[in-house]
Amino acid sequence: MKSKKLYKVTFLSQGKTLELYAHQVASSALWGFTEVGEIVFDSQGEGVVIDPTEERLREEFGNTRVLHLPIQCILRVEEVDRRAPLAIRDATSGEKVVTPFPIAPPLRKP
Repeated sequence: MKSKKLYKVTFLSQGKTLELYAHQVASSALWGFTEVGEIVFDSQGEGVVIDPTEERLREEFGNTRVLHLPIQCILRVEEVDRRAPLAIRDATSGEKVVTPFPIAPPLRKP
């Protein structure tokens, strides 16, 4: 059985650069849009470690059957072999907006 293709879609949304993985990417029936379907998330509840970026994107897109993105918002679409951790970045600086755990507490000055 042939496995489904996996695409990494990087796009702009509300001042942030988001990355999602999906099994379907195609031109939409809506003119000027790209259709992203079968969005892939890590299996829920299979581990103790929770990725806050994954949870935030799952909250926003978890119930989405097909996402129609304006073509001018899409930065890149890559066909990949395997999934990597998701990212939400500031669109201007490229800095990660959601910091994965664990993070060290700030040092206290004496």
